[in-house]
Amino acid sequence: MMKKFVFGNPLETEAMTDSRATPGSPAEEAGSVPYLSVSGGSEGESCVLTYDMGERDIIYGLGENVRGINKRGWIYESNCTDDPLHTETRRELYAAHNFFIVDGRERFGVFVDAPQKVTFDFGYENRDGMKITVSPGGFVLYILEGENVREMVKEFRRAIGRSYIPPRWAFGYGQSRWGYLSADDIRQVVREHREKGVPLDSVYMDIDYMERYKDFTVNEETFPDFPRFVREMKEEKIHLVPIIDAGVKIEEGYPVYEEGMKEGYFCKKEDGTEFVGGVWPGRVHFPDMLNEKAREWFGQKYSFLLDQGIDGFWNDMNEPALFYGEDNLDEVFRKLEDYGNQELDIKSFFGMKNLVLGIANRKEDYETFYHQYRGERVRHDRVHNLYGYNMTRAAGEAFEKLKPGERILMFSRASYIGMHRYGGVWTGDNCSWWSHVLMNLQMLPGLNMCGFLYTGADLGGFGANVTEDLLLRWLELGIFTPLMRNHSARTTRRQEFYQFGHTEDFRNVIGLRYGLLPYIYSEFMKAAVTGDMMFLPLAFLYPEDRSAAEVEDQLMVGEAMMIAPVYRQNARGRYVYLPEEMKLYRMRSLDSMDQEILPAGHHYVRAELNEVLVFVRPDQVVPMSQGGCCVEEVDMSRLNLLHFVKTEAVCELYHDDGVSRKIDFEKGITRITVKADGTIKTEGMLDPECCLV
Repeated sequence: MMKKFVFGNPLETEAMTDSRATPGSPAEEAGSVPYLSVSGGSEGESCVLTYDMGERDIIYGLGENVRGINKRGWIYESNCTDDPLHTETRRELYAAHNFFIVDGRERFGVFVDAPQKVTFDFGYENRDGMKITVSPGGFVLYILEGENVREMVKEFRRAIGRSYIPPRWAFGYGQSRWGYLSADDIRQVVREHREKGVPLDSVYMDIDYMERYKDFTVNEETFPDFPRFVREMKEEKIHLVPIIDAGVKIEEGYPVYEEGMKEGYFCKKEDGTEFVGGVWPGRVHFPDMLNEKAREWFGQKYSFLLDQGIDGFWNDMNEPALFYGEDNLDEVFRKLEDYGNQELDIKSFFGMKNLVLGIANRKEDYETFYHQYRGERVRHDRVHNLYGYNMTRAAGEAFEKLKPGERILMFSRASYIGMHRYGGVWTGDNCSWWSHVLMNLQMLPGLNMCGFLYTGADLGGFGANVTEDLLLRWLELGIFTPLMRNHSARTTRRQEFYQFGHTEDFRNVIGLRYGLLPYIYSEFMKAAVTGDMMFLPLAFLYPEDRSAAEVEDQLMVGEAMMIAPVYRQNARGRYVYLPEEMKLYRMRSLDSMDQEILPAGHHYVRAELNEVLVFVRPDQVVPMSQGGCCVEEVDMSRLNLLHFVKTEAVCELYHDDGVSRKIDFEKGITRITVKADGTIKTEGMLDPECCLV
């Protein structure tokens, strides 16, 4: 059950697609909101919602965020921000995912549908106190109730609409780097993978492919005859995936800039002139993504690359990120002149330093420009968290017209609940730190709860310098995430697998992804169609097991499989908790794996650097293919079955053409039944030859 409470005059975010939520009492009345106490919220005043947590209460959700699966004990801010240093001290990242569930003394869910900044204090000021502070402006509050956490997630997911489904090729391995400067650089990447027998489906093109970092352009000197290059790559069964940034370069003769100016499609300051910020191209204007006409105009611009054969994109810098606001930059330069005329002591030195460091993503700059939203002029900070959502929506809505019936790959850095219908997310500019492997894993359930199923991290880390063992261990987690992409910054050590010595280990681990593809794709599609989660905390399947609720470094991947990646330097094993008896597959390649049955309880499990741990639950089956050099070559007619059958197991395998936007889920299902005596029966779309492993 879900109840809806309206505070003030909220702006419509369009996060919700289902109106089944029943209206509650007037939100302003004291005690009208279940579970939460309400104070403040008058015109121009923040609204505060509070709750006294029980000692054992667990908080799940908040999507993409730092710290553990259980969000209790820290303070988080929904305020989409470009900051690559994702340390434990961070409060805000690139996304605003304002949905969480309290599971403990009482069980309820909360969605704060507010496009402005929201702060969630889950025991930071007071260990047992919850305090949600919604910045001035109206908002809608939804309260969910249900028998268990998983069913409440399904109820919420039904209300926000079906998750985005990418083309099947986008489940293959992708190689990326900011620093592939030419078509020949990309050819070399593809050549290395093919010659060394490492599967690859896509190469991502960062800002270097553009003409001076201008959206919807191609540098003709470094990428000559781009349509022919795209065709060449497709003959190699490689999809090129270019980046699109939010800022439009201010330059006479640049059609995107001139059209946007002519039609008034850029965000404006209070005096009606266009706001000027700085990002990669230098001085830019920002398209008004909340203006329906501007959004349609920007979305149509993707046709420039679609018409040249591109079938996938990633949206970046769309918080929107600001290197600087021009008006403030002028003021900073004036103040720096004063520092040049004095001796710098401790106070003045740090004053100067903070002045310069404070230029980027400055709060005050976001308060100086406006949007036209449904006929109303709205200051940006009131709708800040909707910008990236609507940039990706612009693309998604355009694809429906430009490529009707066809799935186009799209994922974004910034997001808000609702964007999950138009694209996936990657979790931003992380670092080559062991702690970020664990953070990657811990983000996955919260993202799924908020509708984001097509997701993954920059494997190996975007910033800092990766080591061979860190990259291999991270890939051993990445083979399970729908988006599997190795990505790094041009200022860092190269981290393509062939930069390191143990090519065979990388080939085998990445090959396991293609073996697991039938299961990963099937579980993704089930979660998308039914509103379920693909990655679940153990407590979601074992709600009565108190130890399971404390596990922060293992996940269920669908119903059948549990994963427990190694995320510590030099570790050759790890401790694992099993809520029930399971079969362990210690996988080194598609052709080399050991298996053993482990009883319920705590175990130390050996895991060499080239081994992946997969645990199969009782009466469950995991279908695996023979692999392939790309998704297209994965053969669904011959399957190996990882299994732990005590009586009978039924596996639902989903398959389709991988391209069509229209999904007939039941038609695409093949049911594989395995009995304890080894008998195998298949019925449905496919009739694969199956072999028990």
